[in-house]
This record gives sequence, structure tokens and C-alpha cells, in this order.
Amino acid sequence: MSKIEELIQQYCPEGVEYVRLGEIGANLDKKRKPITANKREAGSIPYYGASGIVDYVKDYIFDGEYLLVSEDGANLISRTYPIAFSIQGKTWVNNHAHIIEFKERATRKFVEYYLNKMDLSLWISAGAQPKLTQDNLNRIPIPLPPLPVQEEIVRILDTFTELQAELQAELQAELQARQLQYQYYRDQLLAFDGRTDIKWKKLGDIGTITRGNGLQKKDFTESGVGCIHYGQIYTKYGAYTDKTLTYVDEALASKLLQVEKGNLVIACTSENVEDICKCVAWLGEDNICTGGHACVLRHKQNPKYVSYFFQTEQFFKQKKKYVYGTKVMDIKPDNIAKIEIPIPSLEEQDRIVSILDKLYILTTDLSQGLPAEIEARRQQYEYYRDKLLTFKRKDA
Repeated sequence: MSKIEELIQQYCPEGVEYVRLGEIGANLDKKRKPITANKREAGSIPYYGASGIVDYVKDYIFDGEYLLVSEDGANLISRTYPIAFSIQGKTWVNNHAHIIEFKERATRKFVEYYLNKMDLSLWISAGAQPKLTQDNLNRIPIPLPPLPVQEEIVRILDTFTELQAELQAELQAELQARQLQYQYYRDQLLAFDGRTDIKWKKLGDIGTITRGNGLQKKDFTESGVGCIHYGQIYTKYGAYTDKTLTYVDEALASKLLQVEKGNLVIACTSENVEDICKCVAWLGEDNICTGGHACVLRHKQNPKYVSYFFQTEQFFKQKKKYVYGTKVMDIKPDNIAKIEIPIPSLEEQDRIVSILDKLYILTTDLSQGLPAEIEARRQQYEYYRDKLLTFKRKDA
């Protein structure tokens, strides 16, 4: 029997009481306002927002040990940043994070671990800017085993978290090295330096480029015809795919721009130059569709070869000349058509793709290579964390 099992058997053999968060922690309602960037005086005091440390400032409004909980509904769903995180010492916390001080019945770190495993989407209020209100936060049920059990769980998870972070850092460093290696060989293979036998052609000369229209996220359905939204190209997809993440109904799909096997779907709009012209080659057997802010390149080359070239420095240097806009940037299909690409024989394209595929999978595929190892470690951590934080209810 493990130590944690012995403690549970000793202190709470009949189960664990669940209480509302507001019963064990005081949500400090001190008037707080964000300090705009132009008014922040640099200092050594951490300045916190809904996603962690935003800056370091001169002044502080809290001094002690607290738990911060993000109020931002988007963050609570996406988990891009921690949902809950512990702080101690002098701090400034802006009005986008709840700050909680705990009483004697609960440890701050125990509640932090528990909240970070929870799905808090049910507690988010609807509205133009969905958020976790103070009232809803106070109503969240929290298991409350005796303090010796809480402290042992925190000790285990602290140790596991530290080991996980060290391993994650090593894997991330290795992954970054592999990614640089992939980028180097990709750009070298697709530069064709000194090759007089390779012709460079404009994209408009090897195919046709058509811009789509329509398609909003609210149009997505559970099933139907596969579709690729322009925003997914630089956030969800890699160089190629044979499955879509989203669907639309057949009636709408018939009105949208069609994508056939081998076509490239290209993002024409973004908030930065880097994401403009990110593309994904469609390799599925069935036709799919795309909409506005995206265009489709129809051609007869190896689709992976063309997609890999879109990732190169050579391509970036050409496309950035045609990007326009400030806050929202765009590129016209007619200008994409002016970008030049080296066109070797199809046999040579296939050879290059076979080399790049191996390197690409090692650095991007969540089912293989280092990304798969990183994902497996993350899932392992979450499995043991959730197991430690799952309790039999006392009233069950």
C-alpha cells in the first residue's frame, strides 16, 4: 500500500467531502485596475494578468501567498496558459485574474492542482467576452481531504512536475535542434544552387489560383463535407493532410470553393507576415471545400513538394514583397501567381519529398518522433495527476 493510500485509509476511509471554493478561500475584492504598458515603471515586482506574469513593475498591492485564477473564458477553454497558478511575496495583480487567499482547511497548491485538471467550461458565463465570474468561481466544488492527505498529494505532484519539466525541457531542446536541421536540409534541397538544368517558373504558370468566399466558424457542423478554414491553416495543420478537422453541410459546401486531391489551400489573410501564404496540401480522396481569406492552387506537380517549398526562406523573401495591410495583412492571388518556384522532374520531386518527409515527421507528427514523445509525457503526467486528485465522495 502506498503512503497516500495509507493516509486516505487513516484519515478519510469513508470518502472525501466536497465543498464550494468560496467556503475554503476568500476571493479578495480589492479594487484593482490594469496599469497600461506606457504607465508601468520597470522594477522587480511581478505584475500578473489572466495568463501569468505580464511585466515587472515598481509598485505592489498584495504581499503574501495567493492563488490566481484566470477569468478569461478563451484561456479557460484553450488552456494556452495556466488556469490557476500560485504566487507569493509582493505582487501586482490586475483585474483579469481572481486572487484567492486560503483559510486553514485547504492548501493553496492542492487547489491549484485540482483546478488545473478541471474542465471549467461549464462555469464560464456567456457574453461578448465570456469569463469566469467571481460568483461562479466561488460555486466550483472542490474535494477537501484532510490536510495530511492534501500535503502528501502536493509533495508527489511537485516532485513529478519538476521531473516532468526537466524532461520536457530536454525533449523541447532536442526537438528545436531537429527542427533547425529539417529547415536547413529543406532549404538546401529546394535551392538547387548551381543547377542550370532546373527551371524556375511562376506559380501562375504551373497552375491556377482561385480565391474563396464565405465560410465562417459558425457554419461548422458535426459531420458533412470536410472544410478547411483559413485560420486553421497556420494554427492546426501542417504541410499536408488527408483529413479535415471540421465540416459543413452539403448545401453550403456546394456554394464554397472546391478543393480536389493534390490542391494546395493557402491562407491569404493573417495578422502577421509569417502566416500569410501558409498552406496545406490536400491529400484526401474526397473533395472538400474552403472559404474566404483562402485560395486554392490547382496544379500537376507533387503536392508535398510544392507545399514544402512554401515553407522555405526563398518563398518567404518573394511573398513578403506582395503582402499589404497593417493590423490585418493580406495578399492577392494575382500576386501569389508571380512567385517563382523551381520545377525539377516529377521523379526528382518525389525523391526530395521522400527525404523531407522523414525529417518532417520527426519534428511535427504527434503520432511519431519527438512530438509523440513529448505528447506521451504530457499525457502520462495528466494521468497520474488526475488519478491522485480523484476521490470517493463521502456522501456517495
